[in-house]
Amino acid sequence: MLNSIMLMLLVGVFVGILGSILGIGGGMIITPVLTLGMGLDIKYAIGASLIAVIATSSGATIAYLRDNVLNLRVAMFLEIATSVGAIVGALLTGVLNPIFLYILFGLLLFFSGANMVRKLWGKNSDQITHTDDKIAQDLRLNGSYYDKNLHKEIDYGVTNVPTGFGIMFGAGIASGLLGIGSGAFKVIAMDTFMKMPLKPSSSTSNLMMGVTAAASATIYFFNGSILPQIAVPLALGIIVGAAVGSRIMQMMPTRLMRIIFIPILLYLGLQMILKGFGVTI
Repeated sequence: MLNSIMLMLLVGVFVGILGSILGIGGGMIITPVLTLGMGLDIKYAIGASLIAVIATSSGATIAYLRDNVLNLRVAMFLEIATSVGAIVGALLTGVLNPIFLYILFGLLLFFSGANMVRKLWGKNSDQITHTDDKIAQDLRLNGSYYDKNLHKEIDYGVTNVPTGFGIMFGAGIASGLLGIGSGAFKVIAMDTFMKMPLKPSSSTSNLMMGVTAAASATIYFFNGSILPQIAVPLALGIIVGAAVGSRIMQMMPTRLMRIIFIPILLYLGLQMILKGFGVTI
C-alpha cells in the first residue's frame, strides 16, 4: 500500500508539471500506469484521470489567474461550445458510428502538429496576431499577458472566433461520444485556429478542462468508480506538480513548449486514427 501511495504521488507530480505547462489533463500517462502497471480496472483508471484533470486545473489556474496569463473571457465563451457538444455527444451514443470521429479528430491532431512544426521552422514562429476581428472585439476576447521569458507585456488579438467555437463544439461531441479528454483540442483551437499565443492558450485550457471534468467526475463518484486510495495521493502530487509547472511555463521559451507538445499531439493523433480502425496502442 505504501509503495502504491508513493508511486501515485510521484506520478501525480510529473503529470501536474506536464499538464500545467501544456494545458492537457494527463490521462495519456495516468491510464497506462494504473491499468498496465498496477492492474487496475479501466473504469477506476478513468475516474482517477478525471480527478487528475481537476487537480491539475485547480493547481495551475490559481497561478495563471494571479499572473493574468489565462484569458477568462475566451475560456467561458469556448466552454459553452464544449459543454453543449458533450451533451450532444452523449445523446448520440449508440446512434452515430464513432469510427468517423476517431479518424477525423486524429487527422485534426496531425494537422495541428504539422502546423506547430511549421511555426518552429518559420522565421516568425510566434508572430502575435493584431487583426481587428469584429466578433472578438464585440465579445472583448482580445487580451494581454506579461511574458516572463521575454520580460515584456504581450498584447494579442483573437481571430477566427466561429472556427474556434466550432472546433470546441466538435471536441465536446467527441468527448461525450468517445469518452476522451479534450485538453489538446482546447489548446489547438486557440493556438492553431484563433491565433492566440501558446502560453495563454495553454493556461486557458487548464481552466476549461477542470470545468469539463468536474461534471463527469460527479457521475463517476456516485457510481463508485473513484477510489480514494488512488485518487487522493494522485491529486496531492498533481497539485504540487501543477504549482511548480505553472511557474516553469511562464519562464519557458514558447519554442521549447512547442517542441514538447508536438510529439504528444502526433502520438494522440496516431492513437485516435488506429482506434478508428480497431487497433489499440
